[in-house]
Amino acid sequence: MADGRGGLPPAFIRSAMPSDVPAVRALLAETWHATYDRLIGAEKVAEITARWHSEEALRRRLSVPASEFLVADTGSALAAMAFASQQGEIITLHQLYVRPAFQRQGIASDLLRELTGCFIGSKRWRLEVASQNAPAIAFYRALGFSSRDRAPIDDPESGLLHLELTLDIPDEHQWKGL
Repeated sequence: MADGRGGLPPAFIRSAMPSDVPAVRALLAETWHATYDRLIGAEKVAEITARWHSEEALRRRLSVPASEFLVADTGSALAAMAFASQQGEIITLHQLYVRPAFQRQGIASDLLRELTGCFIGSKRWRLEVASQNAPAIAFYRALGFSSRDRAPIDDPESGLLHLELTLDIPDEHQWKGL
């Protein structure tokens, strides 16, 4: 549980439910606009969020096998969400977004810890992050993630950075720097 630093209410981590989908969609739209408008423009962000974060797409994630869809709930709003899946010993983080007002409160780290505990036998985390998203890259690097490679996305000038973290076994809950 994030402790509500900064005068914000604490957030409790729980599994997402179908009734959360509209609030998750709003959280994603807000977070994407705050993060990516300056990089790719508000119109492109609106187009992407309409497609990738539709209620139908989010509802499908609730039933993906070998996955976890978590939210950080303050009781009055969703502060963050995370979606990850496991294949063998690898956990893939597909989404981790914290509403701007709740960033730097420890919620993202709490979500990652909770997800790690959900996937028994996992030895490695993998994720992709937009190479222009410096705050997210700094966050993951502070946790011990390192670069694997770079993959092109829509614009050849930009790309996705592939990051990876090997978990210390047997205590997979140890995060570098935490």
